[in-house]
Amino acid sequence: MFRFPLFIAMTLIIAFGGGIMISLYALNATAGFGAIKLGAWEAFPELQTESADPYAKSHRARAGRLLYGSAEGLMFTAKVDDAGDRLNAGCSYRITGQTPPARIWTLFTADNSGNPASLRPGLPGAMNSWIVLRQPDSSFSIEISARARPGNWLALPAAGTFQLVLTLFDTPTAGSSGVIDLAMPKLQKIGCGNA
Repeated sequence: MFRFPLFIAMTLIIAFGGGIMISLYALNATAGFGAIKLGAWEAFPELQTESADPYAKSHRARAGRLLYGSAEGLMFTAKVDDAGDRLNAGCSYRITGQTPPARIWTLFTADNSGNPASLRPGLPGAMNSWIVLRQPDSSFSIEISARARPGNWLALPAAGTFQLVLTLFDTPTAGSSGVIDLAMPKLQKIGCGNA
């Protein structure tokens, strides 16, 4: 007598639960379509515009983050180095070159969700265009490692993988279609372990 209603209830629970889990997986699997990859750096120029795809809009609603207008800024993330290897806190990296034109830029180490990485108090986890030390040709070199380095240095989390977030504010490249032609700074692995 109760076998058939129990079967219906179990079927509905599996169907709705599975549908919700698959939807959440699809939302976490991608930030949207229209990615532009420049070396190790990846950006989604249409992420915050009206023409954003449904996945990007749902990311925006779910995360509750303030996104920049198309002329306000452009955010690049790097989860791999220029060789395509995943960024790992057990290794050291160097960013060299110049950023595209921008009034100001910021760079910080982040966890895999894009939130600022958890570092020991007092260690530098972020840098911007006002404090970076530059060469005479306006290029810079930033060391990213767990151990302190002279010059420009960003600290890494204790262990695990991480990503770098470079945001260009008030940049003419954010609203243009010439984003593909930008020259981004190089991101190279310089050693792992105690090297």
